[in-house]
Amino acid sequence: MGPRLAAPVATAALVAAAVLAGCSSEADTGEVPPPRSTGSTSSSATPTPSPAPESTAVPALAVEEVASGFEHGWDIGFLPDGKVLVTERPGRISLVSGTRPGSRTTRVDADLDDVYVSGEGGLMGMVVHPDFASSRLFTTCQTHEEGGEPEDVRLVTWRLSADGRSAERVRDLLTGLPISSGRHSGCRPTLAADGALLVGTGDVARARHPQDRTSLGGKVLRLHLETGKPLPDNPFASASNAREKYVYSYGHRNIQGVTVRPGTGEIYTAEHGPSNNDEVNRIEAGANYGWDPSRGGRSDSYDESVAMTDTERFPDAVPAIWQSGRTTQAICAAEFLSGDQWGGLDGALVVTALKGAKLLVLTLKEDGTLAEVSVPEETNDRYGRLRAARLGPDGALYVTTTNGSDDRLLRITPRT
Repeated sequence: MGPRLAAPVATAALVAAAVLAGCSSEADTGEVPPPRSTGSTSSSATPTPSPAPESTAVPALAVEEVASGFEHGWDIGFLPDGKVLVTERPGRISLVSGTRPGSRTTRVDADLDDVYVSGEGGLMGMVVHPDFASSRLFTTCQTHEEGGEPEDVRLVTWRLSADGRSAERVRDLLTGLPISSGRHSGCRPTLAADGALLVGTGDVARARHPQDRTSLGGKVLRLHLETGKPLPDNPFASASNAREKYVYSYGHRNIQGVTVRPGTGEIYTAEHGPSNNDEVNRIEAGANYGWDPSRGGRSDSYDESVAMTDTERFPDAVPAIWQSGRTTQAICAAEFLSGDQWGGLDGALVVTALKGAKLLVLTLKEDGTLAEVSVPEETNDRYGRLRAARLGPDGALYVTTTNGSDDRLLRITPRT
C-alpha cells in the first residue's frame, strides 16, 4: 500500500487559489514579482485548467538528508567517483563527498566573479560531460556581467581539478542569451538521448522574445556539447540568422526544467506560468508553444494576461500535457524515475515546485499524454521550496531545497 496522498493536484490548485489568490509563480517565492498587466484581456487569455484524476498507486517514500549548508542549490551533477557537484545561485559550486546521509561538503575554488546575481539570475543549471572520467569537464548556465552591468546569460565549460578543490574556466560555450535585471532567466541544460545539449531558457520578461526565433530567450535550444555550435539537423538549421539555427522549440515563458524520457528520447519541459497555468510540455522539433505577451508583435509591453498557450492566435501551438489551473505551483526541475526499484512509479515524471513546496508525480501513457497526477505526502510542504531534481547513478532521486539559507540535498527512494 502507498501512503495517504495529499489532495490531487486539480483539487489542491483550487484550495491554494483561496489562500494564494493573486500570487504569481515568482511572487510567492521571494523572487521578482511580475508587474501588473497593462493590456486588456481577450477571450484567448482565459485560462483552461487541465485537471487529472487522483493516483492511488504512489508507494511510500523514504527521504534522507545527504548534506546541508547550501544557499539556493540550483542543480546537481554526479561524478564517476561517487561525489556530487551542486551549483548555488549566489555564484558558488560545492562538492559533496557522497550520496549518503552525513556526506561532507567543500567549496570548489572557481572564478565566478563575473556572475550577475539578481532576482532569479545567478549560477543556475549544470551538466556533467559524459566523458568526465577523462576530461573532468562540466558546463554551467550563468548570468554574466561586464563592468557591474548585466551582459547576457551564457553557457560556460569548466574543468574540475583532480582533487576536486578547484575548477578552471575552459571556454564560453555559448553567449548571447538575453538577460534582464533578474526575471525569467531560465536556465536548465540537459543531455538528449543522442548526446546533444538541450537548454531551456527564459524570455527575461521581454514581450517579443518568445515568438522571435532570432532571440535565444523563451526557447529550447539544441547544440553540440563540445563546440557549442548548433546541430545541422536542428529544425531551423538553414535559417540565415545565426541564432535561429539553435532553436529547437519556441513560444515559451520561463523554462525551469528539461528532461528526456527513457526509452523514447522524448523531451519534456517544466515551465512557469504568470498567475495561472504552469505547464509541463512535450517538446516537438520546430514547434510553437504559444506564449506571446507582445500580442502578435503589436506591443513591447509585457502583457501577462494572455494565455500560456494561445491557440486562437497560433492555431498550431502545441497544448501542454498538464497545466496547474487557476493558480501556480511555480514548477521547476523535471526528471523521469527509472528502474525496477520504483515499482509502479517506474517511468513516472517528477516535477519539483517552488511555491507549491512539493513534488508532483505525473504518470504518463505510452503516447506521452497524461494519465494521472499525485503528490507524495512525504514531500508535501515538509522541506519548503524544492528546485533541482536529478536521478542518481544508484537510481535514487536527488532533490535540492531552495529556501535561501541552510538548504539541503535530499535523497528520495521507495520505502521497502
